[in-house]
Amino acid sequence: MLLTRFFLPVLKENPKEAEIISHTYMLRAGMIQQSSSGIYSWLPLGKMVLEKITDICRQEMIKAGANEILMPTLQSAEIWKESGRYEDYGKEMLRIKDRNNRNLLYGPTNEELVTEIFRTHVKSYKELPMNLFHIQWKFRDELRPRFGVMRGREFLMKDAYSFDSDYNSSIKSYNVMFIAYMQLFKKMGLKAIPMKADTGPIGGDLSHEFIIIADTGESEVFLEKDFLNFQDSLPNINYFDDLQERVNQYTSFYAATEEKHDARNFYPENNLIKARGIEVGHIFHFGQKYSLPMNATITDYEGKNVSVYMGSYGVGLSRLVAAVIEANHDLKGIVWPKEITPWDYNLINIKSGDVDCDNICSKLYNFMKDKQLNVLYDDTDERVGAKLARADLIGLPYQIIIGPRGIKDKLYDLKCRKSGIISKLSYNELLNFIQN
Repeated sequence: MLLTRFFLPVLKENPKEAEIISHTYMLRAGMIQQSSSGIYSWLPLGKMVLEKITDICRQEMIKAGANEILMPTLQSAEIWKESGRYEDYGKEMLRIKDRNNRNLLYGPTNEELVTEIFRTHVKSYKELPMNLFHIQWKFRDELRPRFGVMRGREFLMKDAYSFDSDYNSSIKSYNVMFIAYMQLFKKMGLKAIPMKADTGPIGGDLSHEFIIIADTGESEVFLEKDFLNFQDSLPNINYFDDLQERVNQYTSFYAATEEKHDARNFYPENNLIKARGIEVGHIFHFGQKYSLPMNATITDYEGKNVSVYMGSYGVGLSRLVAAVIEANHDLKGIVWPKEITPWDYNLINIKSGDVDCDNICSKLYNFMKDKQLNVLYDDTDERVGAKLARADLIGLPYQIIIGPRGIKDKLYDLKCRKSGIISKLSYNELLNFIQN
């Protein structure tokens, strides 16, 4: 992509309204623009990262056996009255009426709607287990929206819902999603820590939050020191296996959110860490909480009518973009993990208009495109300082810097954004690095 053809409205100064690093850098790097309180437009750079995160999540859900559907943003109030949550949910739910005076709501979550889909079509235990997921924008009218997309009112979410004929089967489905979450966060270059969590308005008897440790985290968490150094061994997952032992690997460590923390459950104290964390995923096992009041039943193997056992599994995809930045940045800007970077390389022509610089950059750019490598070519005619500052701000893994001095010496700068190390390479060495 040529930067002169790409919409990247960067800001030179830190926005006054931004309280945390991710909000500051997302605004400065031209990733988002606020539309109204807690609601944002996603600009090209932000959308590219959001789509990469979404694709990783979608692929792992499908690999784990889930079926993708798409439910509407607007839901009927009637099904929420069936479950008993319509009045209980509170002011976070946006309630509206259509022209025929029917009560609707902008979905904050989808347990009721997916249960209605299930009860309409599934009648026998032979059709189970089943997991349905979708990726959709949601709305919760936060009392104090803040921190940009970290705690916005409108957000993109992947939510999945499992259906099983009995309790033991539903725990197996819960474990599949537990491991799938560990996999998908790992594939995003993140170390997420599962923690016992409160079930909140979703309900149920078993719940885990997936937390990224970050100094700017919104909540306090407690965990065993050794958990931070634990290296999982999940290279090849067969989701048809019994995954309880793999789940036990993680749950054998002490880790709890502030609401679930009980110091009496952990010894010795000197191995307990108190830290700040960012929630990036939350899974719930709630059994028959929705199937009983909504009459979602199947015929079991004995011919009896039984209410199905359910679980729900959410990943905040839009907040994940901010969470990644909170965990991967420095004083100059974002440092994207290679797994979700919008481009791998930032080719920077520091003297556009110079014949030699233009020729070398064009050759490199065309070579990289032919090799199907992801590259952003800064072909603008701005001053050098502005180009280099912008490159550090948007944080692509590698910067290839081409200028008259390098051409004269036949050595070109390759900068690793994460380490800050600049290597001087000949043209052939540069080509070899790019290819390998």
